[in-house]
Amino acid sequence: MIAFIIRRLLQSVAVMLVVGLIAFSLFRYVGNPVDNLVGQDTTLEERIALKEGLGLNDPFFVQFGRFVVNATQGDFGFSYRHRRPVEYLIAERMPATLELSAVAALMALLIGIPMGVYTGLRRDGVLSKVFMALSLIGVSLPTFLIGILLILLFGVVLRWLPTFGRGEVVDIGWWSTGLLTTSGIKALLMPAFTLALFQMTLIMRLVRSEMLEVLRTDYIKFARARGLSNRAINFGHALKNTLVPVITITGLQLGSIIAFAIITESVFQWPGMGLLFIQAISEVDIPVMAAYLCMIAFFFVVINLIVDLLYYAVDPRLRVDVGSRGGLG
Repeated sequence: MIAFIIRRLLQSVAVMLVVGLIAFSLFRYVGNPVDNLVGQDTTLEERIALKEGLGLNDPFFVQFGRFVVNATQGDFGFSYRHRRPVEYLIAERMPATLELSAVAALMALLIGIPMGVYTGLRRDGVLSKVFMALSLIGVSLPTFLIGILLILLFGVVLRWLPTFGRGEVVDIGWWSTGLLTTSGIKALLMPAFTLALFQMTLIMRLVRSEMLEVLRTDYIKFARARGLSNRAINFGHALKNTLVPVITITGLQLGSIIAFAIITESVFQWPGMGLLFIQAISEVDIPVMAAYLCMIAFFFVVINLIVDLLYYAVDPRLRVDVGSRGGLG
């Protein structure tokens, strides 16, 4: 188990170094930081002095090493547009993105898994066919179009929900949440559902296919022969084994939800990290772009590490495989 964790940690460090190299390349090869920090009246001598002071004349690996050390401390420099430390901007926007992503992931699980189980057990039923048809719509339609349609229906026509913004929020220390206010919850519903729809249909189809496959196995037939009830077979045996691959896919999709919240935040003007990143691209705000890339990569790495550990704990075949390889070595 310890060797397994160490190996995964080393792989995670390698991934973060590669992403850090990509983010650092933005500073070196996209635009000129000096041009973004000074005005048009700045003399050439002042530009040269500033470039020297920023360490831009140092060798490549020296600059990259300094960037990595600063990034591990959360220091990505100052935003060209906001003239503030990037870590403060990220800290202000992170609660909105994480809250939206967490609610969307929870929504996808709480709706997707029961729908997948139902369509797997009642695959010829009318309601199952309706669910499958809806899942095709969820997979086929782009996220921005789903968001626009929801805004048109619930925001413009019915006027039930707000069409943009986060609503009223409550500050709990440095964390801000809209889950404690009525306007915050209303503002969260449409973007969360928009972000969750694709993941929901994916989980539903995965659970359905795994459920159908597990129900055909010999041990399920043996359980039926022993006289176990359908409830015990379906939920005590079949569903338990179905959730093993779902853990992996759900973990990976949680990272995708955080990363691809950009589109949803743009459509609903949700004040999160994704909207900040889009604005940084339009303004070539390199420190914000680099920080966002590193932050998303860090989320993916941590989530994948947790998923690997859960998969290792749930699936005994992995423990046997790792143990046998350790014994042979």
